[in-house]
Amino acid sequence: MNTVCDAVMPPAAPPLLDALDSRIIDNLQGGFPLTSHPYRQVAAGLGLSEQALLTRLQQLLAQRVLTRFGPMYQIERMGGAFVLAALAVPEDGFERVNALVNALPAVAHNYRREHVFNMWFVLATATPDGIGAAIRDIETATGLPVYAFPKLREYYVGMRFAVGGQAPVGALPDAGAALQPVSLDECDRQLIRLTQGGLPLLSQPYRQLGSQLGCSANEVCARLAAMLHSGVIRRIGAVPNHYAIGYAANGMAVFDVDDARIDALGEQIGALPFVSHCYRRQRHLPLWRYSLFAMCHGRDRDEVLQQVATIRQLLGSACQQHEVLFSTRMLKKSGMRI
Repeated sequence: MNTVCDAVMPPAAPPLLDALDSRIIDNLQGGFPLTSHPYRQVAAGLGLSEQALLTRLQQLLAQRVLTRFGPMYQIERMGGAFVLAALAVPEDGFERVNALVNALPAVAHNYRREHVFNMWFVLATATPDGIGAAIRDIETATGLPVYAFPKLREYYVGMRFAVGGQAPVGALPDAGAALQPVSLDECDRQLIRLTQGGLPLLSQPYRQLGSQLGCSANEVCARLAAMLHSGVIRRIGAVPNHYAIGYAANGMAVFDVDDARIDALGEQIGALPFVSHCYRRQRHLPLWRYSLFAMCHGRDRDEVLQQVATIRQLLGSACQQHEVLFSTRMLKKSGMRI
């Protein structure tokens, strides 16, 4: 099985990727086949042997160029919840708080950012009630208030990156204002538990999963296909560590946008080629006035600032203020867990 990446940001000189590594990463970020020998099928399209592809994927995961390889689940479609949250952590206690926060299984991603709110993490829980419980656990453990920023509307989620710091490529479906849960049986949930950390890097991964579930490989493929169709799975493929493939700068741009105009503008901002995520989120007045969040990625900070300037110009008079919170360290990236 794939390993989980609970790691700091890669060093300034990430692993050198050759042309073949780049082709693998660029081509395997979605559309992974649901066939008896999927790696063999993909390898043939790349002019490789199956074993050569598996070896490369193992190396990219070991080097943390990829954070995982497998299904990317949409927890809200499963009846769960997914919330962005932040802490304002005193510098002298940052590492202690980081360890406490990362120890919680509900914490899927965690980044250090340049702001008074210097720790930003995503909570993913199997039920909506789990978010409140996770927040209380963090507040009790750290002694700090957690500021939650639930999603009010999703305008765009891309999450596919071309190697070399080029613009994000491809898009995932717009989830709109709300997602309705999909009915899943216990076998579906067992399959999710087995694959949320990644697919087996074996010649016949679905056969291996079927043997663990007590069903055939064909049934595993059918269940995964049904979850793709319903949106429980966003995509199946590689999840790159964007820092390691050329995106040295990562900025969470936040904007105070007129509520009457934010939805129309949010759709426009989400359509920009350099925006990988775009959401409307809850404000926390008076401490936090921002409602529109857009993730921007570039080869350096100046490129990200140019991207943000483009967004600011598009927003025009509808935006009163904005900030860019650059990330300086990846504290945890494991994906959601149930």
